Amino acid sequence: MNTKLTLGAAALTTAGILGFATFGMAESDQAAATAASVPADRQMTIWRDPSCGCCDAYADYAEENGYQVTRIDDRDFDTRSIDVGVPEQGLGCHLAEVDGYYVSGLVPVEIIQRLTSERREITGITLPGMPRNAPGMAGKSGTLKTYAFGEGGIAVYSDE
Repeated sequence: MNTKLTLGAAALTTAGILGFATFGMAESDQAAATAASVPADRQMTIWRDPSCGCCDAYADYAEENGYQVTRIDDRDFDTRSIDVGVPEQGLGCHLAEVDGYYVSGLVPVEIIQRLTSERREITGITLPGMPRNAPGMAGKSGTLKTYAFGEGGIAVYSDE
């Protein structure tokens, strides 16, 4: 019982310190301070067309699954995607960066978590297009084929 009380007090103290440390800071500085406390494999930056509702739904989905998401309006995200190595024929509806990897499209978080834990020598992964059964879209069943891309070329990363 004392262990629970001690852990609870420690959590409250840590939360209080973080809250006190960010009090009075500019909003961007607060975001940076919070980001510093979130592991790199749980931080996600998304470049997306500001008029794409599914990208916002996907960002919400990522946040609900433990990611801290920074959304950047970028009508030219497709050019940015190609510049970082996403194959032109494999573009997704937005580009994300997570823990040094690029993720193009509506890739399920389970696959992103596998990517960041396996640490393969690739640039990233892509789920081309806007499959109806991908996170952020209306459908819920069916398989999704995700591709790895990098210096070694393009290969199937996941088909589930």
